[in-house]
Amino acid sequence: MDLKVSHCFIAVDDHDKALGFYRDVLGLEVRNDVGFEGMRWVTMFSPAQPDLEIVLEPPSADPNASDADREALTELLAKGMLRAVLFASDDVDATFERIQASGADVVQEPMDQPYGVRDCAFRDPAGNLLRFNQASKG
Repeated sequence: MDLKVSHCFIAVDDHDKALGFYRDVLGLEVRNDVGFEGMRWVTMFSPAQPDLEIVLEPPSADPNASDADREALTELLAKGMLRAVLFASDDVDATFERIQASGADVVQEPMDQPYGVRDCAFRDPAGNLLRFNQASKG
């Protein structure tokens, strides 16, 4: 049995700001932009990995969520505590420079980690933690 990851979901509170970051700064491409029942989902992909879709979704898209659950999710998103996504890069230093130049919130400048990667981290406009790593050379 062969299994592959096909989709991952990132909660955002403002799809237009998120598009400005994920499309214009990171270079992802939009596959779908769908509205339904007052909510919006934007499906994106990296040209380097077109079969993996990243879906920008509302933080409380579950129709079964209570008002209290929706409020809690919105608060967690605002604190940057809902998700973390890791992106692989062949040049993490150049990736860092490009993202930093966009004004994104820097969490960690590029550094070599003891577990064999060089990485850096940012927060997206919604507060989600995004890490960018490169396998260490050698």
